[in-house]
Amino acid sequence: MEIRPSKQAVSERAIELVADDPALQARLARLTEFSRSVRTSEVFITDACNLRCQGCWFFGHDLHSQGTEVRSLDVIRDFAQQLRGSGVTHTLLLGGEPALVPDRIRAYAEVMPYVTVVTNGTRPVPRDGLEHINVAVSLWGGGPVDDELRGHRPNGSRIGGLFELGLAAYRDDPRVVWIFTVSEPGMPYLEETVKAIADNGNQLNFGYYSDYGTDPSSRIADDQRAIAEMTRLHLKYPETVIGHPYYFETLVTGRSHWGEFGGETCPSISVDHPAHADRVVDGHPVLRGFNTYRSDHTVQFCCTSGDCANCRDSQAVWTWLLVNMHRFLASREQLETWVTLAENFYRQFYWSPYRANAKG
Repeated sequence: MEIRPSKQAVSERAIELVADDPALQARLARLTEFSRSVRTSEVFITDACNLRCQGCWFFGHDLHSQGTEVRSLDVIRDFAQQLRGSGVTHTLLLGGEPALVPDRIRAYAEVMPYVTVVTNGTRPVPRDGLEHINVAVSLWGGGPVDDELRGHRPNGSRIGGLFELGLAAYRDDPRVVWIFTVSEPGMPYLEETVKAIADNGNQLNFGYYSDYGTDPSSRIADDQRAIAEMTRLHLKYPETVIGHPYYFETLVTGRSHWGEFGGETCPSISVDHPAHADRVVDGHPVLRGFNTYRSDHTVQFCCTSGDCANCRDSQAVWTWLLVNMHRFLASREQLETWVTLAENFYRQFYWSPYRANAKG
């Protein structure tokens, strides 16, 4: 059992650390106020997809066949209302490919203050009526590597130019953040890909490619090179690349200054899943009120596949850092690092006041 300080103790220590720094005090107060308004759950709104990406955890673990997909818009609206009634304010919508079912996206957008749609970018998520949502577009490796990894149709035929399709679909779309997963073969294409996204009027967050079903130790050979490149591009394209050197290092290595990311520490588990009953009460911190729901609205184990050895989900890594605020209270400098991490996390979302081009 992990012994954690109480919320009151954490709050008192943070207030003590910022007492002589009015600017940091204001940043922490603003961040605390906004973060209280965000409570996330994840919903798979379709099991269908027009791609079969190499290393995809959704199809690799047959998650598309574990229930009967709900197609009734009335039932979907009722479920969205139930989530809202339970305190959820942000739904992260996945598939399959959510852009194939825009009416289901609209059903959530009618109810939820905050919506994020994760898409493969092959077709646009409509803007009409969805002007206020966030759109996260997948990109694996960059350059020709993206087509090698993602350019596979369900029937086995190949498709190319996926990145170009996404750029055309989302040119100057302020809702968009690309989730650019870094891989060993994609390292030579990092900067040209970042520049293309910047020129397209979008922003990006780095993720980390982890091929499900492979040896998790065979990832990026030179960790430090990858971290250095992410950091360099973050500094060179500050309006485009969302992130922080601490996040980049944790993402690539799986390590923080207090421990390792993994099944026992990941916060993005479904708190209502029976497998996590003890963990929620006595284990490492979890994301408050978070659940992942399959397309039949039953609760799934976690935010991805449950294959913890192969998982390095970017959002799970971000939230691992954020729910462990108490690990960043040894000094004012540490706390400022945590505040900056949290501000950058929220920069990903168009509905967030931390996004430079935020809606509203």
